[in-house]
Amino acid sequence: MPTPARLTRQSLAAAQAQLRRACPVMDALIGRFGACTLAERELAPFESLAGAIIGQQLSAQAAATIRRRVHALLPAFSAEQFLAASPQELRAAGLSAPKLRYLTELARRVADSSLDLQALRRAPDAEAIATLVALPGIGQWTAQMFLIFCLRRPDVLALGDAGLLRAVRQLFGPDAELAQAAQAWKPYRSVASWYLWRSLDTE
Repeated sequence: MPTPARLTRQSLAAAQAQLRRACPVMDALIGRFGACTLAERELAPFESLAGAIIGQQLSAQAAATIRRRVHALLPAFSAEQFLAASPQELRAAGLSAPKLRYLTELARRVADSSLDLQALRRAPDAEAIATLVALPGIGQWTAQMFLIFCLRRPDVLALGDAGLLRAVRQLFGPDAELAQAAQAWKPYRSVASWYLWRSLDTE
């Protein structure tokens, strides 16, 4: 089975060029915000997935604050370090009781190798998502964020993402549908999503 495509600086340049040709709204956004940075950072799989769990149902600002506090407690942000941390300190950093349970179970499975996050790099999108959503506390959105930001998959679209829905209606009109608008963005819907999120940063 071939290794799934992964965004690189070179492929991002091609993605941006294609999006500009295919969609006037994307053309304007790319002109406004410049190069997409999805390939700029190499994210550790456990930290990336834990960060996505922390961000569930929170504003970007609140999620970033809690991530910073947790990172201060766990400089290496590894599964082993998470398991060794004080639950009381993690709760004080802002983790809710359910998220603490989900993260502890994730860390346990990674630490005992019952979950191989590195192997997900070789799995097709649907298979990787199915593996992740089988874990407690991880739904479709969290799995999709992991594929976009950690695995750098080029064509993931989170249809349930409230930010994307809001951005599409602001940019395409109040009756616009995300799934319909996204037809023009294939096979780079992850990159298009990044630009939609960026458009909300200036609100």
